[in-house]
Amino acid sequence: MNQSNLLKSTGFIHSTESFGTVDGPGIRFVIFLQGCPMRCKYCHNPDTWQLASEDNLHGSTIKSVEELLEEYDSYKEFMHDGGITVTGGEPLMQIEFVTDLFTECKARGIHTCLDTSGITFNPDNQDVLSKFERLINVTDLILLDIKHIDNERHYELTHQKNNNIIEFANYLKKKNIPVWIRHVVVPGITDNKEYLYKLGQFLGTLDNIKALDVLPYHTLGKTKYTKLGIKYPLGDTPALDKDRAIEARNTIIDGMKNTLRERKNTDRF
Repeated sequence: MNQSNLLKSTGFIHSTESFGTVDGPGIRFVIFLQGCPMRCKYCHNPDTWQLASEDNLHGSTIKSVEELLEEYDSYKEFMHDGGITVTGGEPLMQIEFVTDLFTECKARGIHTCLDTSGITFNPDNQDVLSKFERLINVTDLILLDIKHIDNERHYELTHQKNNNIIEFANYLKKKNIPVWIRHVVVPGITDNKEYLYKLGQFLGTLDNIKALDVLPYHTLGKTKYTKLGIKYPLGDTPALDKDRAIEARNTIIDGMKNTLRERKNTDRF
């Protein structure tokens, strides 16, 4: 696709944030895309779930690559050591648009970051793989959100199994794409020492992890459910104490270290 067509490429945009500080390195322009196949019980953006179309935007707007980059340009002098992060919803639901946007970003020297669960990855579908290949070639960093390491409990939490997410993590390892891992610790669900440790053991098999963000569950999104007329799935589940999140992170790191030690011992023989 030539540059003119890239700039005209459009996506369904839920919203944008001018000065993001938690979605990748530095100060970032954050683009939230509409649409997500997951139904995470703790999701704080349920208004991004519905897939948009030209006939039903579900509150989103249609914007082109050019329009988004013009918006970025109006803030870029403040984007110290930052760039553009695309999140959602699930941005991979609009993978062609994200690829077009990131391709133009790279041509302009803008750091690109993708915040995703990896749920749409399918290692057995060559068409899907070719689309991912194009995307990662113009992606500097991926924030990979692993919801739960146990497959069945992942399904209970999100209405999706985690097979393709795990495969996506392994794919990124093979491609040596830098990854920041994100994991939300929810009382009674993911706040479980056994599963936290198992998550760490898996992460210890990956050589491309640059950061680990363990996030305490919060209840700030409950008001959105009320406005949308949706029952909040976690009811009165309390927010997680920050100290408990630190303990959870330490458990994950213990699992990572154990796997790394085992790998080193195996390499000796």
